[in-house]
Amino acid sequence: MKKIPHTYVIIFILIVLAALATIFVPAGEFTRIEQTTQSGKIVNQIVPNTYHQIDSSPQTWQIMSALFKGFQKAPAIIAFILILGGAFWILNETGAISMGVQTFLNRSSSLEKYKIFRLIGVNNLIIASIMIMFSLFGAVFGMSEETIAFVAIFVPLAISMGYDSITGVCMCFLSAGLGFAGCILNPFTLGIAQDIAGIKMFSGIEYRLFIWFVMTFIGIAFVLWYANKVKKNPKASIMYKEDEYWRKSQNKAKVLTPIKSQKSAYITYFVLALVQIIFCVDIALDGIENKDIVIFVCTALYILFGYFMLKKSMQMFALNILIFTIIYLVAGVTGFEWGFTEIAALFFAMAIFSGMAMGKNASDISQLFIAGARDILSAAMVVGLASGIIIILEDGKIIDTILYGVSNGISNSGKTGALSIMYCFQTLLNALITSGTAKAAMLMPMFREISQMVGLGLQSTVTAFHIGDGLSNLLTPTSGVLIAVLGVARIPYTKWVKFSWKFILAMIVIGWLLLLPTLFISLPNF
Repeated sequence: MKKIPHTYVIIFILIVLAALATIFVPAGEFTRIEQTTQSGKIVNQIVPNTYHQIDSSPQTWQIMSALFKGFQKAPAIIAFILILGGAFWILNETGAISMGVQTFLNRSSSLEKYKIFRLIGVNNLIIASIMIMFSLFGAVFGMSEETIAFVAIFVPLAISMGYDSITGVCMCFLSAGLGFAGCILNPFTLGIAQDIAGIKMFSGIEYRLFIWFVMTFIGIAFVLWYANKVKKNPKASIMYKEDEYWRKSQNKAKVLTPIKSQKSAYITYFVLALVQIIFCVDIALDGIENKDIVIFVCTALYILFGYFMLKKSMQMFALNILIFTIIYLVAGVTGFEWGFTEIAALFFAMAIFSGMAMGKNASDISQLFIAGARDILSAAMVVGLASGIIIILEDGKIIDTILYGVSNGISNSGKTGALSIMYCFQTLLNALITSGTAKAAMLMPMFREISQMVGLGLQSTVTAFHIGDGLSNLLTPTSGVLIAVLGVARIPYTKWVKFSWKFILAMIVIGWLLLLPTLFISLPNF
């Protein structure tokens, strides 16, 4: 059997192909201007009909500098991966996640005594519930990078339930991606795309809810089918060999002995409580807004549940720190527009306080953090290398030429053809530009003009954009989030492709079929 090339090899081949394209494709560019959207976000927007050719800039020796420039292009996500790796290494050392998983499964297994839960299957219900939640996160506020942190929780959970690491990744990452494509209220793709298109922000939600439901339902059905197949025959999983790492960790968790909370845990509890109280006082002095209420609620809940967990064990208190880290993450992203900087700081604090709670000194915490960062370094390297593909195309000045060629093809293809080409092009463009906001600023001005030329509704155009923007991100090697997720889960990229490509291709086709009613059926606000 022929061995599949290493992920680094595959990405380097793509860099070489991108460099060859810069030799044969003419260089060109559009004029761009800065525009402020209704939500206050500044985007670099293309001016239609301003394409012009420029001197070509073929990329040759630059292939060898692509890795370095890739690191320069994606420093935030690379640093985030390393910090996350170090943080969860410390947390794993405490045994908090493992003990939390075992406690959860012991409690959930008690539901089997009820006939309805036996018929549905408790594990099926757990998987479906988690996937619905993350799909909503993706659809409402565009959860993407945040799923990296959850992988370290759901992979051990999936392994303990008798599944594999791929099931754990699907529970959070795949479902968030499907929700991202379904897109009910996501301000970073739908909101900006509608703003640029000149239509009411978040209008047409009725049909988008239907799209979200269909995509989420199919995703859950697929994951449940796969998960139960693996549970019946664990060796049927393509990750059976690699998952030995996770199985060993969970076997150790089954014999974990709760450790009575020591002085260090109580000190950590009071320090964290004091920090949050001071933060609440600071907010109150500046004037309380509606979004600030969640901070007061979280502080009160931490004081209550933190003390309760302290009484159980030090591991459960460390788990409590993780739970409130995630609560603050969701609150920060949805209410305070947090990005990589704030989220990384949050998990870094979690690492330090978790280590303190378990009685680790500063040197121990530092060594554990370095070990975790070292363990996940390969994933960070892939992100830098994958960013090199985009660097080559940008420096070769051919991305706008590709956009220009596609726009000319769309304008002469009729309504159905135009919508289909827009959707397919957007799906493929994800391999080059993973930022939804950047693609909206780049594509929507041209798509808006072409739609008006062929008599295509702007709402249909926006829908083609946001469905196409989500699905291929689940597969493309240039997606830093995907590579980071796979790195945390210890899943080789090639095995993820082998598992997911047929499903994602099917979802792309289903996404296209869901677009067609917007042309032929009268829909609310379409």
